[in-house]
Amino acid sequence: MTRTVELPLWLLILILAFATVTFASHFLFPSVRWFFRRRLERAVARLNEKLERPIEPFKLARRYDMVQRLSYDPEVAQAIAEHAHEEGIPEQVAFEKAQRYAREIVPRFSATAYFGFGIWVAKLLSRAFYRVRLGAFDEARLREIEPDATVVFVMNHRSNMDYVLVTWLAAERSHLSYAVGEWARVWPLRGLIRSMGAFFIRRKSRNALYRKVLARYVRMATDGGVTQAMFPEGGLSLNGTVGAPKLGLLSYIVQDFEPGKNRDVVFVPVAMNYDRVLEDRVLVAADVSGHRKFGLRFKYVARHVGRHVWQRLTGKFHRFGYASVSFGAPLSLTAYLGDRTPNQILIPLGKELMSRIRAVVPVLPVPVVAAILLEDGGHTRAQIEERFETLVADMESRGAHVHLPRGDMVYAAEVGLRLLLSRKLVVEYGDGPDARYRVRPADRLILSYYANSIAHLSDAIRTVQISDLAPAEVADAAVLPK
Repeated sequence: MTRTVELPLWLLILILAFATVTFASHFLFPSVRWFFRRRLERAVARLNEKLERPIEPFKLARRYDMVQRLSYDPEVAQAIAEHAHEEGIPEQVAFEKAQRYAREIVPRFSATAYFGFGIWVAKLLSRAFYRVRLGAFDEARLREIEPDATVVFVMNHRSNMDYVLVTWLAAERSHLSYAVGEWARVWPLRGLIRSMGAFFIRRKSRNALYRKVLARYVRMATDGGVTQAMFPEGGLSLNGTVGAPKLGLLSYIVQDFEPGKNRDVVFVPVAMNYDRVLEDRVLVAADVSGHRKFGLRFKYVARHVGRHVWQRLTGKFHRFGYASVSFGAPLSLTAYLGDRTPNQILIPLGKELMSRIRAVVPVLPVPVVAAILLEDGGHTRAQIEERFETLVADMESRGAHVHLPRGDMVYAAEVGLRLLLSRKLVVEYGDGPDARYRVRPADRLILSYYANSIAHLSDAIRTVQISDLAPAEVADAAVLPK
């Protein structure tokens, strides 16, 4: 037992390495994880004291545990058996596929990343590009929502800045769990977005097994009280209107809902509008082409980013006008369901939510001026101001929320016109008070994109459709800068 044994150096190093790893995995790592988890729990407890709706334990569960729970869910197990039978493959292979879907969907939420880094970045970006204003907001009604209810913010989708804007404005209320598409799965966004609590979805997937795994995760999160944010339109608006609802995610929340058994779900309508949407030309070009492929070239992006950085450095950058967010009247799923079944209310519920979103879309200077300039003929500045006042009065009489910079109608019209002139979407003819302003023919769809965002708030607003344009104008609108 005490005699000397000779070993090659490489074998000794290998044995020591295995011993070190074994010691660390059995003694050191669990202690370190426990130490940091205790610190995290204390930090979250302090954070929950400040939040109106505390972070639910569901969000703080270990990701591995959530993946396992989702993979072994009885409904997922049934879907696995059906998938294996349909595809003629062993159930173990189908189970591994379901686990892969679960790992893809389940986020790795970090309260530190979300509240320490994410909120700071969202606030910085929002203020860097826009003058942010809170529109319609009935705080008393939002506070009346039962503490145990699951809150789901349902929003119109104007820009990718929507995520940033709402994340910042809802920071004092709760963490928001977003459903994000395939665009966010690229490195390095994937890890960051997953740590922010967002979950990935394949919007176009028709795979029954994948859909069941996704549906069960959404149901678990809803039953767990996770505050969620979703875009019922399913994608960015290509023409500026608030579109019809796509019922996929909404059906996962509503199906199998039983009042009294499940905690109530309260939908909060949220509407956003901008004086300038960063992706407006890309979206309009996609609308003209008839498909949702955004043909944006890297050279185009790099040129605009470089120009923006140069304007920042030289002090010549001016923000892109106003961005505004409004909150509508909450809708309780329990109250809306009444004596009906979830299947009976799904379509009416989708329409009702979109109607409530449309009702609170903020009215900003650029959309109003765009609607005026799309009317026949050119307009003088005085005519624009007069027409601006008429349209605003009409929309306010219908209950619309209008943001007037400085509370001044004339100044608001000036702001809208100045922003369109700075982008060369509008051309000035003549000098002095008789100067007239007209839309560049190639940019009529761009202005219509902005006017469409408020067209439902006034019968007096007439927008331009693709069918109204000459073929040459349509071709110009579909061309993106190279």
